[in-house]
Amino acid sequence: MNELFTNVDWADIWQATLDTFYMVGGSLVFTILLGLPLGVLLFLTGKRQLLEQAAFYNLLSFVVNVLRSVPFIILLIVMIPVTVLITGTSLGVAGAIPPLVVGATPFFARLVETALREVDRGIIEAAQSMGATTRQIVISALLPEALPGIIAGITVTAITLVSYAAMSGVIGGGGLGDLAIRYGYQRFQTDVMIVTVVLLLIIVQVLQMVGDKLVIHFSRR
Repeated sequence: MNELFTNVDWADIWQATLDTFYMVGGSLVFTILLGLPLGVLLFLTGKRQLLEQAAFYNLLSFVVNVLRSVPFIILLIVMIPVTVLITGTSLGVAGAIPPLVVGATPFFARLVETALREVDRGIIEAAQSMGATTRQIVISALLPEALPGIIAGITVTAITLVSYAAMSGVIGGGGLGDLAIRYGYQRFQTDVMIVTVVLLLIIVQVLQMVGDKLVIHFSRR
């Protein structure tokens, strides 16, 4: 093993893997906390929905689309002053989380909106006929019915965050991406590049498998 991977420092690989988990996990939590209500708001204010507000929906939709269309590598650079203001640094795990959240939140919000649109309209009408408020309809009817779709959206978002976290290595964001760029690319250490890529592939596969199992579980409730 040592002969095949002469340039690989396994302690650095382990630490970079942990950093990647911290970046993805931390940013995923904030993405869900921000993206879920944003997606619900997009749904509720949309056409023929409970709180239909065409002007507000169009404005919110425009902002979400603008944020989604900005390439993440550019977002990383543009957000450096904001990231420093929030975390005190633009490097490492802490410096990567703010742009990860900003990049993933509008993406996840759209997935939530799509999941909610797939809920049978009859469920909403039944809840309304029983005198449920909008808040009760969202919490007791919409979100439970859309849960499999939301979990699928979380899975896709988590996998997207893995690729974003790897990309953050360009500006010293830490994790496996940083290791791949500093050693695999800049120092031409192919063995380091291979190890980091394989680990990223494993992380993605595990996330997808767990997400699929959760979707199946909640779809059969």
